[in-house]
Amino acid sequence: MQNNHTLKKWRMILGGDEADTIVYELSGLDLQKDIALSALYEYDHKGRFEYNPSKKGSKGNSNPSVARWLGDIQEYFPNRVVEIMQKDAMSHPMLHHQMILEPEILANAQPTVDLVAHLMQLGKLIPSKTKDTARRMIQKVVDELIDKLESELRESITGAINRSVPNYRPKYNEIDWKKTITKNLRHYQKEYKTVIPERVYGFGHKNKKNLKDIIICLDQSASMGNSIVYSAIFGSVMASLPTVSTKLVAFDTDVQDLSQDLQDPVDLLFGVQLGGGTDINKALGYCQNIIHKPNDTILILISDMYEGGSVTQMLQKIKTLTSQGVQIITLLALDDKGVPSYDKRIAKNVASFGIPVFACTPDAFADLMATAINQGDIATWAAKKDFTVVT
Repeated sequence: MQNNHTLKKWRMILGGDEADTIVYELSGLDLQKDIALSALYEYDHKGRFEYNPSKKGSKGNSNPSVARWLGDIQEYFPNRVVEIMQKDAMSHPMLHHQMILEPEILANAQPTVDLVAHLMQLGKLIPSKTKDTARRMIQKVVDELIDKLESELRESITGAINRSVPNYRPKYNEIDWKKTITKNLRHYQKEYKTVIPERVYGFGHKNKKNLKDIIICLDQSASMGNSIVYSAIFGSVMASLPTVSTKLVAFDTDVQDLSQDLQDPVDLLFGVQLGGGTDINKALGYCQNIIHKPNDTILILISDMYEGGSVTQMLQKIKTLTSQGVQIITLLALDDKGVPSYDKRIAKNVASFGIPVFACTPDAFADLMATAINQGDIATWAAKKDFTVVT
């Protein structure tokens, strides 16, 4: 016989209509959760949104209260569930309109990367009365992501740059012990059970000079919304570092150099217009023209590889850039899911040139940059992270 816990679980899943055959009466917080879920997932064919938490589960006529619903779900459910429910609400005809176009209601939404991506997709369609609220929403998400991601990225890139600069006369606290011991193993003294180094290796400190040029070439088609949010954050942090020169180039069928906007990622995101076609070939052509130190340039192409321009010319540009010494990394997505939809044929062609092609999660991006700066095997690194690497 099923216990009450199992009955309650299936009652919550199936929604309580007669057809679900589950006889279980909810009460208290469980009932309030059920009302909130029903309002979103059981709206009628006319698209009406009915939420009245005071009516004990009744789905009769009530005055829509989207702001109240947004506040309640944030109280009833954990953040990750709220993110999913808000994202699903965007497909609800009435909720979508009110959540995005009414400033009082938008202000009650939980700031999320998905919501920012949706605001970017609307772009110029956002009415003037809502723009200030939308900007504050984007600012909240940007601030939270910078607090979460900035420190590790700064430390990883600074450390990688220092390690990439030869220092053969290091002070004691600058010695790279692993490299020193490995390079001097042939000088092992058996009788003393130690290594006497012929040369000591250390970490360099040439922080007054840009040692690496980093170009983020970013696809702004509609499917890349979350990747654009994270790219703007990482680009902004790297642009503030004295040891790297960072540029951000966004493209659809046109190309925009947004490098100057990296000082304010909110302005950058608020100005991006998601949607349109994709011309990777044109974007790579622009990048070719701004590369001045090929051997010291890391080009990060962030795209799902659904090319609308010339595939043949695009692949030729990639081959040319690689032959010139540019280090290219292709990220099919830069988001929390790390499971992209992408053009498999083109991705395989790019990978055949020895270029790493995979999707990366934001928490791994700092380590990715450190590996790239130190000329590490990025494909192997990505495989160890359990990312799907295209081969």
